[in-house]
Parts: sequence; structure tokens; C-alpha cells
Amino acid sequence: MNIKQFHRRVWAMALLLALMVTAMGATLYDLQINNGDVYLEKTQLKIAETQTVEASRGQILDRNGQVLVSNRVIYQVSLDTSLMEDARNDTILALIRCAQAEGVEWTDNLPISKTEPFTFTTSDPFYAAQLDDEGNLVKTLTRLGRLSVKMGWIDDPTQDPEPAGESAPAKEPSLMDKLKAFLKGGQKEEAPKQEEGPRPLPNARQLLGMMCASFKLQGGGAVDKKAAEKAGESVPELNIGDMPPSDARAAAGVLYELYLRSQEVYMANEYVFASDVDIDFISRVKEQGLPGVVVEATTVRQYHTKYAAHLLGRVTPIYAEEVEYYTNLDLDGDGVGDYQMNDTVGRGGAEQAFEPYLRGSSGVKAVERNTKGKIVSETWQSEPKPGGNVMLTLDIGLQAYVENLFAEAMPQRQEAGAEGAACVVLDVKNAEVLTAASYPTFDLSNYGAELAEKGNDPLTPFVNRAFQGAYPPGSTFKMITAIAGLEEEIITPSTKILTEGQYNYYGPNGPMCWYYRQFGGRHGLINVSKAIEVSCNYFFFDVGRQLRIDRLVDYASRFGLGQSTGVELDERRGVMASREYTESVGQTWYEGNTLSVAIGQESTQVTPLQLANYIATLVNGGTRNAAHLLKEVKSSDFTQVVYSYQPQVLGTIDIQPQNLSAVKAGMLTLTTQGSVRQAFQDLPFQVGAKTGTAQTGGTSSNAHSVFVCFAPFDDPEIAVSMVVEHGEGGGDVSQLCADVLSYYFSAQETREEIPMENTLIR
Repeated sequence: MNIKQFHRRVWAMALLLALMVTAMGATLYDLQINNGDVYLEKTQLKIAETQTVEASRGQILDRNGQVLVSNRVIYQVSLDTSLMEDARNDTILALIRCAQAEGVEWTDNLPISKTEPFTFTTSDPFYAAQLDDEGNLVKTLTRLGRLSVKMGWIDDPTQDPEPAGESAPAKEPSLMDKLKAFLKGGQKEEAPKQEEGPRPLPNARQLLGMMCASFKLQGGGAVDKKAAEKAGESVPELNIGDMPPSDARAAAGVLYELYLRSQEVYMANEYVFASDVDIDFISRVKEQGLPGVVVEATTVRQYHTKYAAHLLGRVTPIYAEEVEYYTNLDLDGDGVGDYQMNDTVGRGGAEQAFEPYLRGSSGVKAVERNTKGKIVSETWQSEPKPGGNVMLTLDIGLQAYVENLFAEAMPQRQEAGAEGAACVVLDVKNAEVLTAASYPTFDLSNYGAELAEKGNDPLTPFVNRAFQGAYPPGSTFKMITAIAGLEEEIITPSTKILTEGQYNYYGPNGPMCWYYRQFGGRHGLINVSKAIEVSCNYFFFDVGRQLRIDRLVDYASRFGLGQSTGVELDERRGVMASREYTESVGQTWYEGNTLSVAIGQESTQVTPLQLANYIATLVNGGTRNAAHLLKEVKSSDFTQVVYSYQPQVLGTIDIQPQNLSAVKAGMLTLTTQGSVRQAFQDLPFQVGAKTGTAQTGGTSSNAHSVFVCFAPFDDPEIAVSMVVEHGEGGGDVSQLCADVLSYYFSAQETREEIPMENTLIR
């Protein structure tokens, strides 16, 4: 071979080899240096999961479009222990120290004090004892008690120990037992072990030690307390190695919350370590790179008003006892439950009543994580659909005015013995609820703290007196007796009855008119209009007696007393006094009881909402519309009307025009010439009204003040009812109602004013 040709081949091979090495080096450099992070992430093990994303809840607005409740975005920290592996306890402790450094409070409901000496923070940490309806003592495990029994920390304290002498009889020795005894060759048999009694319940420090052992908090997992006690060994009360006791308690509190859910003791919702955290805390947590610690955005309800707390309601997680109901609930009719265990739902008020409109439809997102828990990809399988925006019939301006009126007027009345109060304002034509105020009230935006502070308040601020308070109507009932007497032709508008003060038809010592009882006076010869103005009991005793109870109850029921008003929120039906009701409660009905029923006493109990709707039914000519709080529902972007409320007529009453005029005339005279004329004399419109003093215990000082009215008299727009508990007389609240009417019509005129161009709107 030619030597030159050989050298050329060698150099060619060397050059080719050099090119190959250079190409491989460049490729490796690109893979490991330029794109190393990308390919490293792709080589990590991916954990796929699907997440249900709850839809944004719709807003709640008043009739004029003012936002009452909306959503606010917050960040919360939750824990995924499946990603923590062996670093669970260290991760939790690191997270706790981050929270302590930033002053963030975390969820910890373990009823053990957070510092030494450790004690229980409740008198009944493991179980609650109470008497059932038959007087038997019933013990119910608390959450801590259920978890303690399930984890073997305690014996079930709600189970009675087996009585002595009632143990199961000894079994006949089997053939195998006899053979073993024979092989022992007469060896002395061991005495059978005695059954141990129930272990005494541990104190807080001992329980914390057992929890640390089960949770494997720094050396705590090495001790089996039950086994050690059986062996007669001493057991340290708090076995946590070198861990500071305060750290052990803090970590145990978080693990307690996690174990409640993992052991299916408490399944209401997933454990959220901290909610509404700020950016400083988030940054500190992110810097730590803690596996399984998830920081995510969520929404909470934001309240733009401090009023109407009883009407708006709140949003909470699904309670444990409700999980089965909600997860099986199919609102859209597709055969699939619309709720997940961890969803939130409306609780009370409009939030609950209009849940199907506000909720929206949840979405499903596919998420892939690497082994460190970091999300590497997200894909929507179905996007969430926001809920609709609910517009109420409520006038929040009027609602605020009435609540402020109560806040100013009631403290002075309470010093004189009054308690709570309620006011309802309805649209006469369609029974829209413009206002439903209840006093005392509470702050919905701070419900937890309010409940802790006012939960045992004897004035029950969390009860919606407007819809759920039940009171005797007193003399405000007399218009029903009047209409019934007129329509049944027992009297006419011109019929006059000689009222003699004491009604002795059924015998001497009969019931008295209030005027006779207090002043010894008599109203004399009067017709129905005058009887309403002066509220003469004698007149209505006589009309009621002639009507008899069945016809009186029939008319009262047609006006809605003792009946549901149809409002969407929870309400009491109340009671319309009758023969059947009296006998149903084990009492005897007498014909003379009709006299008390005719003036709004006896066992009749009505709500302020029923009173207002009764007056609206009366003055609109006899059409009883369903009271309602829902006006319409709009789409999430407000571009479409999803639902518009259609009036519902619950019943009608045929009232002859001359009869209605006679009754209304008496209500008008009360405000122009009667006992409450001073309260209404300065109003630029006329008002029809009726006072009521609802006896509760037989003495005037115990009577409720009841007042109903409507305005304007010639063309009624609104009906108002007001009750002040133990306020003594209906006239006492007439000025409050006059103020409500004055505000409503003046505010209405202001809203109707159209601002001129280039005018500053304030």
C-alpha cells in the first residue's frame, strides 16, 4: 500500500472521529446544560389527578341593583400528606414556624391548651351527657372522643361496662384441651386471667403523649401505652424526645385535624391549614419548598352591607350529617349528584333559599404533579360555570333605615321592659318584601365571633322575628271581625251597637272593653268605623258572638292568619285560634272563647309578615298574594334574565266596596282624629292604621305593642306591620311607623329624580 494513501486514510478516520465526538458533545451540552431543567422535569414521575373546581357563586343584589353580597379572592394553605412521605412531621413543624413568624393563625380545634401545663379547654372533652325525652341519661361522643376510641387511646366511655356476675359461662373443655392437660402430666394449670375493667380516662397531658406516640412525633412512636400498662411498666406522660412541648402540642393539633378526616371521624370538608393569608406568608412558605403544602386561590363571600343579616344568610361547608343528602342531590336532572363532599352551600336566608340559582356548575380539571408535588400541567375537562346573580325585592336603603331606627329607639324601651322588635314593609299590589327588620341583630361578616358572643343571649339576636316571631295580633285583628260581620250581613256600615263597657251575654262578670276597664267609660252607640277608630272591644265581642267561631276562623284563614305566606325563607305558620286547636292541646272549648278570638286574643299567634300581608290583602280589595323576596335572576355577566318572579295568588276574598270603605274609614280616622294623630299629622299624605295591645300574661306591662298601617290612603302602595315585644301599647310604636312611611316616600321621590346633564351625581 502507498504510504501517502495510508496517511490520508488515517487522517480521514481521525477527522471523522473528531466530528462525531464534537457532535455528541454538542448534543449532550444542549441536553444537560441548555435544556437540562426541562428534560429533568419531564423525566420525573408524574402523578395524575382530577380536581373538582367549584364555580364562582353569584352575587346578591337589592331591588335597585345595589350589590349586597359578592365574592372576594383569597389564598388558603392546605395539606396533601400523600406527597410528604416520611417528612410529614418535619414539614408540618416547618409550616407552623412559618405561621408563627408571620403571625398567621392556623386551624387547630384540639381541646387541649396550647402551652404547659396542658389542660383540657372544655369540661367534656370525650363525651357529652344529657337526658333524653324519657329522662334517661344519654352519652354522645365528641369528635375527640370518637377519634380517641378509634385510635385506641381510650375505651368507649359511652358504653356501660359488663355488670359483675353476668359474664359468659365457661365453655366445656374441648378434646384438644383435654389432650394438652394430659400431656402436661398433672402440671399445675395457670389461673385464668381476670377481665380488665375500663381504663380511666387520661388527663390532657397523658392524652397528648398518646397522640404524639400515634403520630410518631420525635420518638413518640416507640411507646405502646396500653401494652406497657398491661405489662406493669411505667409510661412517661409526654414521650416526645427532645421536641419542645409547645411544638409537640402545635403539631399534634394539626395532625388531629388531619386524622379526624383520614379516619372518617369528621368528613365535612378538607382540612385547610390557614385561610386568607397574605403575600408575606406565602413567600415564606414558597421559600421553604415544603412538599405537600398547597397554596391556592379560592373565593369567600364579601358583604357590602351590615344590614339584613337575617335575610341574606351565609355560606358554609357541607356538614357531616348532610353529606349523603347533598352528594345525592341532582338539581339539573342529569342523574348525577351536583355536590361533592368538600363543597360549600348556602346556610339560611337568601343564600339557602336561592342556592340553585347562586351555585353555578362545578368544573373538572386534570392536574399532573411531579414527586415533589409541583404542578407540571393542567387541563380543563369541563370548565366551571358561574352562578346567577339574584336580585331581591329588598330595598336596602329602607332596610337600613328601619334597623337604625330600632337601634336608636329600642335601648330606651328596653329599660322600661321591652325586648325585641320586628318590622315588615310589603308592596300592597304584589306582596314584595321591601323590608323585614328584626331587632336585635348581628354582624353577618363576623358570624363566628358574633355567635360565640351572642349565642346565649336571652334576646335571641339570631332569630328572624319578622318571619319567625309569633305574637297575638291584639286589636289589629278587629278589621277581620269587621269584614266577616259586614260580608255575612250581621251588621252593615251604618249599624250601630250600644256598647256598655262590660259584655255580660254569657253571664255576669263578662269581659270588659279596655275603655271601661281603665277609665270606667263607655263608647256608647257606635258603628263599625267608629268601633275600629276607638278599638271598642264590646262592639267586636257582639259581632264575633253572632258570627260564631267557624265563620270567624274561615275569614281569618282567607286573610292568611295561621297560613304560610309563601315567602321563600323559613317562616312560622303561627296559629289561628279555633275549637279544633284548643281541643288538640288538651283544653276545653267554650262558646265564650269566641269573644277573645274576635279581638285578636285567645291562642291566635301570627308573624309580622302575616300581619303585613293581611293588611295588603285587605286594602288591595281582597287578593292575597304570596309574599316573596326573589325579584329576578340574571346571568353571571348580567346580560340575560334567567328567571323573573311571577306573582302567585294564594286566595281571594270578595269584599263589597261599601264594606271595605267602612273599615278603611275607621283606620283613617284613627290617624287623623284618633289616638295616634300626632304621629301622622305632618305627613304629606293620608294613612290608614290600627293599633294593637297583645296580652301575653294578663298585665299591661307584659303586653306586646302591635301596629299596622298602609299608605297612601287613596291609592295604597305599601303595608307596614311593626311589633315591639312587651312595649305595652300599639300607639307606642305609631311614631316609628310614621318615620318609616316618611322615609320610604321621600326616598322614592329622590330615586325618581333624573339628574340633569353635566350634574355631579353624589
